[in-house]
Amino acid sequence: MNKGAGLHHVTAVSGMPKENVAFYTQVLGLRMVKQTVNYDDPGTWHLYYGDGPANPGSILTFFPWTHVGPRRAGSGETGETWFQAPLASHAFWVERLTQAGVAFTQGERFGVPVMVFRDPHQMDLSIAFMGDEAASTPVWTSPVAQDMAISGFAGVTLHVARPDKTARWLTEAFGWHFVQEQDGRSRFSAGGNGLGQWIDLVASPLPMAQLGAGSVHHIAFRAGSDDAQAGMAEQLRALGIQTTEQKDRNYFRSVYCREPSGIIVEIATDQPGFDVDEPLAEIGKSLKLPPWLEPHRADIVAALPPLV
Repeated sequence: MNKGAGLHHVTAVSGMPKENVAFYTQVLGLRMVKQTVNYDDPGTWHLYYGDGPANPGSILTFFPWTHVGPRRAGSGETGETWFQAPLASHAFWVERLTQAGVAFTQGERFGVPVMVFRDPHQMDLSIAFMGDEAASTPVWTSPVAQDMAISGFAGVTLHVARPDKTARWLTEAFGWHFVQEQDGRSRFSAGGNGLGQWIDLVASPLPMAQLGAGSVHHIAFRAGSDDAQAGMAEQLRALGIQTTEQKDRNYFRSVYCREPSGIIVEIATDQPGFDVDEPLAEIGKSLKLPPWLEPHRADIVAALPPLV
């Protein structure tokens, strides 16, 4: 079986880009990894955040749609996106979110302390305090000290109509395995020890979710190579699940499908990476366009709202 290595990235919808940038870089202390545009809608930013080296499993991206309405929660959507941070940083994050005026609740899931909160556009987030490892060595200046910093994703929660069908899809197409169930959550693991190794399935009796500000547009699983990606796509088709052709996203290559409740799932390669068009030390500082959009740079820049 061609197995995924966990999550590659999560892509969500936000409102005003200024508010999005301020929250993720200044409050959560993530690095701006890439300023580019939605290749299918070049008048819209596509903003990437992550850790210092821009590792797969740390990448949260946004389409900031300035006039979008709020999302309607429901079935067939990714709910909470969980970050992870060192266990010793728990008190730091309680104080930091309090000082920033971010409302949160605290609890425990599967023995792991968690803080649950929302971003300015009502995206569901949490921080899981897991282990004592600090974030990867930074190559940029973050407002959060390295030993307190978010290191990337722990996982995501999927709200689905039929958890049994989604469980089969996860295990048979991608090689994730069931871990345990608690409080209506069924936890699955990718089986590795890196970032983005967990998915919780929660049964939802609600109607289908409606995309809006705060929605996760899609999640992406890692493929270590083009061959691994092709193998996972073949496994999906063997289960009767349609996949797209491979698409070039400049920083990775993508194949898309939908899980049984309708959630969009991408399989993204690790290659070529976010330093393909600028040095790692300089990523995220200026607008980068793929070659086919570069001739339209002036018009694109004129249409994009400011980030600061």
